[in-house]
Amino acid sequence: MSLLFSKNKPRLKRTMRVSLAAAALALTAGCATVKNPNPDDPFESYNRTMDKINYNVDHAVVLPVTNMYKALTPQPAQTCVSNIFNNLGDLWSAVNSFFQGRPHDFFNSLGRVLFNTTMGLGGCIDVASMNGAKPIPNDLGTTLGVWGVPSGPYLVLPGVGPSTVRDGVARVGGFATGFSPTYPIMEIDRVRVRNSILGLYLVDMRAGLTDAEELVDDLALDRYSFIRDAYLQRRKALIRSKKAPVGSDAHEDLPTYEDIYEEAADDLPTYDDPDDELPQYEDPDDELPDYEDPEDDHPDNDDPQTQ
Repeated sequence: MSLLFSKNKPRLKRTMRVSLAAAALALTAGCATVKNPNPDDPFESYNRTMDKINYNVDHAVVLPVTNMYKALTPQPAQTCVSNIFNNLGDLWSAVNSFFQGRPHDFFNSLGRVLFNTTMGLGGCIDVASMNGAKPIPNDLGTTLGVWGVPSGPYLVLPGVGPSTVRDGVARVGGFATGFSPTYPIMEIDRVRVRNSILGLYLVDMRAGLTDAEELVDDLALDRYSFIRDAYLQRRKALIRSKKAPVGSDAHEDLPTYEDIYEEAADDLPTYDDPDDELPQYEDPDDELPDYEDPEDDHPDNDDPQTQ
């Protein structure tokens, strides 16, 4: 135990420094006030300011790198990278399913990891999904929710984005103790290799959100409220599905972000083809009388014979 603590001691120090910097940024962001905040969002004044800061930093630094990655990297290579990181996520999902007391989900996620790692060339090919074994989303915040820990208010984390108090504690605490999906990456001793893989992990994760962000910008009147409501709805449904027996309606009907975007798109007004309601007129040339050229009846004064 002491060996594990000493090994994670540098990581704890880094986490403390980052947390202190985030706290200072949070105090700066909490200056503006909202008169009537949402009951689920009592920190709305801070959250809106932090959301703007995250948005500006993301579009100034992270998004250009992500767009360059998508432009220069062939699509098969991007898919391979995403599948490898998702394979690590399946292992993390299996661990949380075990702590939640869900053996069915545990063996399904573990089977995906073993199947994709061996038959899928180290996770590069998602063979499990091709054969009907879909990934099971899970994380430490969900595990705490299954254990009965309340979510607490909605919270926008610096550099991370939407969260709650419970999910934020789970993320920070999990990263500090090594109990997180990035644990295998953080265990690499060579600093340059570790940081390069960690950077690729973050860029790949950001690349997977570009299409969703475009939909939000196109559909949402209030971007902040749309993301907040979608996140809270998703988390509540996820925890409810983990508490329900496997195979029940609550377990199967887990909404996805794509469903939320489709529902928002359905609420948009649709307009029929205006050409269907326009009156149709026949060609007016069909009813006009034909007149001969009047110049044919007049003599040509330039003709010397006529003169």
